[in-house]
Amino acid sequence: MSSPSKKPAAKSDAKAEPKLPPDPRQSKSRLWLTFPAPLITRPVIWELGQKFKVVFNLRQVSVGKDIGIVCLELDGARTEIKNAINWLEKLGVEVEPVEIGVLES
Repeated sequence: MSSPSKKPAAKSDAKAEPKLPPDPRQSKSRLWLTFPAPLITRPVIWELGQKFKVVFNLRQVSVGKDIGIVCLELDGARTEIKNAINWLEKLGVEVEPVEIGVLES
């Protein structure tokens, strides 16, 4: 009786992927959004994520009866961020950049 032959362990052909430099067209923007009362209950930020290829991060939110204020971080292609901002403004959302150093902690 011959013993079953063992197959040598398969060598992993997977090599570590080289790290690519960041795409210069990628951008990250922090914005203050001010929502008027009629838009407070509308899922505007969800809509933004569906319409544009951006990743958003809510940094700070304050919603009252008459106004909503959101600090939003957008990450994506510069053109997508610009288009998203234009869309927000057309809806009636006031958009302002966050000053450098604010919300870093």
